[in-house]
Amino acid sequence: MATTNPLQFVQQVRAEIAKVVWPTRREVLLTTVMVFIMAALTATFFALVDLLIRSGLQGLLTFFG
Repeated sequence: MATTNPLQFVQQVRAEIAKVVWPTRREVLLTTVMVFIMAALTATFFALVDLLIRSGLQGLLTFFG
């Protein structure tokens, strides 16, 4: 196993971090807004599905009960 001294390790880490393409503030803002929109749409979808299933089950229970 190759050993690396701490100084070389820090230099390699800095070199790798320099290769990272960081997102711009606008990209972060847009993706954050998109996540909130998708979460709201998903919550709305599941609320409607829950309402549909609940009303269907209540209808069945009143029909047979």
